[in-house]
Amino acid sequence: MTEAMATPRSFVFYVVPEFTMLAFTSAIEALRLANAVLGREIYSWRIATADGQPVRASCGLLVTPDTSVAAERAMLLSDKRPAMVVICSGWNVEKHTNKSASAWFREVRQRNIEIAGVCTGAYLLADAHLLENRRCTIHWENMPVFQESFPHVEAHTGLMESDRGIHSCAGGAACFDMMMHLIGRDFGPKLVSAVMDQAMVDRIRAPSERQRMPLTVKLNSLNPKILKAIELMEEHLADRLPMEEIADAVCLSRRQVERLFQTELETSPSRYYLQLRLERARLLVTQTAMQIVEIAVACGFVSASHFSKCYRQFHGISPQETRDQRQPSVQRPALHKEAMGTEMVHLMQRSAEEGLRQVA
Repeated sequence: MTEAMATPRSFVFYVVPEFTMLAFTSAIEALRLANAVLGREIYSWRIATADGQPVRASCGLLVTPDTSVAAERAMLLSDKRPAMVVICSGWNVEKHTNKSASAWFREVRQRNIEIAGVCTGAYLLADAHLLENRRCTIHWENMPVFQESFPHVEAHTGLMESDRGIHSCAGGAACFDMMMHLIGRDFGPKLVSAVMDQAMVDRIRAPSERQRMPLTVKLNSLNPKILKAIELMEEHLADRLPMEEIADAVCLSRRQVERLFQTELETSPSRYYLQLRLERARLLVTQTAMQIVEIAVACGFVSASHFSKCYRQFHGISPQETRDQRQPSVQRPALHKEAMGTEMVHLMQRSAEEGLRQVA
């Protein structure tokens, strides 16, 4: 679309309780800055909630909507129909499914209106049966629950996905990246560059970039073969791959893989693999009602007793105690090694030393 041919495009931002404010405002700010650079209001937006009442974001701020789901469904038959609906959610997304909203999402697609899910919005799209045989992404913290809830949906770990009119992104700052890609599709790279200057953003990330990277990757120093090995581990948490198979996949011997992990991540590949499985287990314990034995199987453990023992030695608490102590109103993401400082990583590894030796 050229600027001369551009026609106004309206967006509806559907927000649910506990939505992520950063993702929501990042998307809107991208549109606002595009209007500012263009010098006219090409993009407009309004906010909708399920019942038209204010909802509170996960940060505690209250947002007052412009419309409700019922009003938006009626507007699909008028000239006020939007060009795109953006679903903004966040914590406890499984508690905020809504039959009327799901029907609205389906009606939106039936009328060939684009739709997007940001942060955990893909969960609501999948719950509305819109993601069968489609690619999508969701925030990394919610990926284990999402994969268990919707095993037939093709979920990826990149920042964003677009598949036949349905978009999804992992949330946070990735929403700005997604909107820049959409704006670039409308107006081309010149406008994107000008908006980046206004936002003081140095680059727009590619959709395929991974949501999470080990610390050394962020410092541009990790061997790409280790990154490939980690990707294979993340893709096979339930059906654990033998270390020899991982080594073959990255064209190295097992000894070479072990040496690279020790040199660059200060741990063995087996220990790192176990860490990934136990992190996934913690997310399933805190975010689902799955039985402990089911979680053990989903994380690649051969028995519930072995799983509980490893879990306690790594996290310092049993799976059931974790669930019992969970605070429903304030849930924090599980810590990940690369998010910690080096000293904390070393402390964690020392405290879990004995449990990590018991890799099945």
